[in-house]
Amino acid sequence: MLLPYYRNKQYLECFSPLPLPSSTEPSTDRKLPRLEEFFSPGGILSRSGLPYEYRPGQLEMARAMERAFTEKRHLIVEAGTGTGKTLAYLLPALRLGQRVIISTGTRNLQEQIFFKDIPFLESLLGPLNVSYMKGRGNYLCRHKLYALRDQPILTGIDMVDQFNTIRDWEKTTEHGDRAELTTIPENSPLWSRLDARGEACLGSSCPNYEPCFITQMRRRALESDIVIVNHHLFFADLSIRRQAQNAPDAGVLPEAAAVVFDEAHELEEIASSYFGVNISNLRFEELARDVEILLRAKQALSASLTAAAELVRERGRMFFAALPEPKGAEGRMPFTGREEFLEQSGDVYLDLVNALERLTGELERLRGVEEASGLKKRTAELANQLTFLLESTDRGFVFWIERRSATGLRQSGTNTWLQATPIEIASLLANDLFESIPSVVLTSATLTVQGNFDHIQRRLGLTGARQLVVPSHFRYGEQALLYLPPEMPDPREPGFTRTAVDKICEVLNITHGRAFCLFTSYSQMRQVHEQLIARVGFPLLLQGTAPRNALLEEFRITPNAVLLGTSSFWQGVDVQGEQLSCVIIDKLPFSVPSDPVVAARMKAIEAEGGNAFAEYQIPSAVIALKQGFGRLIRSLSDRGVLVLLDPRLQRQRYGRVFMESLPPYRVTQRIEDVEVFFE
Repeated sequence: MLLPYYRNKQYLECFSPLPLPSSTEPSTDRKLPRLEEFFSPGGILSRSGLPYEYRPGQLEMARAMERAFTEKRHLIVEAGTGTGKTLAYLLPALRLGQRVIISTGTRNLQEQIFFKDIPFLESLLGPLNVSYMKGRGNYLCRHKLYALRDQPILTGIDMVDQFNTIRDWEKTTEHGDRAELTTIPENSPLWSRLDARGEACLGSSCPNYEPCFITQMRRRALESDIVIVNHHLFFADLSIRRQAQNAPDAGVLPEAAAVVFDEAHELEEIASSYFGVNISNLRFEELARDVEILLRAKQALSASLTAAAELVRERGRMFFAALPEPKGAEGRMPFTGREEFLEQSGDVYLDLVNALERLTGELERLRGVEEASGLKKRTAELANQLTFLLESTDRGFVFWIERRSATGLRQSGTNTWLQATPIEIASLLANDLFESIPSVVLTSATLTVQGNFDHIQRRLGLTGARQLVVPSHFRYGEQALLYLPPEMPDPREPGFTRTAVDKICEVLNITHGRAFCLFTSYSQMRQVHEQLIARVGFPLLLQGTAPRNALLEEFRITPNAVLLGTSSFWQGVDVQGEQLSCVIIDKLPFSVPSDPVVAARMKAIEAEGGNAFAEYQIPSAVIALKQGFGRLIRSLSDRGVLVLLDPRLQRQRYGRVFMESLPPYRVTQRIEDVEVFFE
């Protein structure tokens, strides 16, 4: 039976092992300052060029980190916004003298640490041995670039111009990181033809192996005291190691004595995706395309091979078109009727399996062509994944379908994903993470529910960890006002949206815009946006009309702007100053019970005699609400109003759980208090 780990193939694989230096040997003999010498009043940090204010919580967290590292213990820390938690874990990690991996929830934070926090520490401590690693899709593959250069298959002036830009950049870039290409659109379809995802990697047999950006990245990591990664790469690597039963040459990340997970509240969702199976129509299209491009460049593309690749493309389209469709053109739905699908559309499934077998046979006939081996392996993996998703009887997984609009992405139209996600990952992480790494630290500003870590520990399988709650450095009672409008209808009632728009307009007129309006669904966001256009005179920015970073930048530079967004704006967004003076949230962010993964997890809890709403939905919503509200106060000088339009916070018994989990905001139900606050 196939072991479900294949999503990580886009990040890893196809490398000969590099020598691993011992993670217990420090790479430098330079003595670093003690924590007290660095963080205390009059210490090194206070003498830096940055505004300094002694933060007892920061030093307390740093001490707890150092004890966990040296005593090989796990630690979970909720460090309120403004604590300075990044420095609180970086200095103990450097002082350990053994390699430490820092994993972040987003690439933005990963880059902030490497390009901002590390240089700041170097200005105080001298040169440090730190590197960062991203998933393979972020890096240019020189072999693909040269193949496309020799056999160009480009359409349109824009794509030709982009190719020329990338070709010139490749000659000068040191890291080959996509983030350096600021003039190439984020959704450029060309990049997916040129990135270094492992599916088409030739490994050490590649003629460009030595100058390969991935090879160079790995070597830098092997020589580093700290390696900064993101959760996606970490769990892709962990699942590869699990499949290989922790063989010493498995994976990409070097061995480490400790791992720190920043933004640890995201671990369950990200880890779940990498311990599952995931195929899409895109992967079949790209397989056929890569066969044509790579083998044409080697002059190894025959008529029969071209026909086999085209058959995979055609049969793949027919298979994904035959899958059941969610209500509406997009969305998620459980794939519970797999047996019925096979009875009705088994021929479509078998036609695709046979097409993959035919392509494998054609690739086997090629001798002495390095690319053929990787393409053959890739074809076999797709066939195995397809078989698992259609025929597996493993009850530990939930099988589901997702369709998404793909306009402007790698392929226009609607793309379809067929997925299997583990219902619970606690046992997986307990065995493969917490029992395998001497010291694992989880930290975030939002990990507790009613002051305890029970929920996050239960979901992740963490037991026996030390715990620490570090209060925020901010003065929430003075800096923030939480407004709970009275007499709001229940969000499930028809009149909620109309009343919500009225209240949003009232608040925005007081705040003069300068607000985030955060929603729990796209449809609600669009409805409110349509009504606000005719009722407010402030610039309205809508999620989906431009890339997230572009919208944020426009919000920062546009006076009195109002940004309307959904889940991606609830976290990882930092706007300081008066430009963001209000955060309005429409509803308590409960997970959608009809979502296939959520439904399966709730069913599993109920089957064990638990209360899924109390044990899963409420704690998850609490953490999400804390994240959303956390967008407002980002510095000691920030002031603003938080608005929650959902009356269930006040009317339902579970509202107490939310209130007891939030920071100590000043709370009011009077709009007059909002007016006074802004006077």
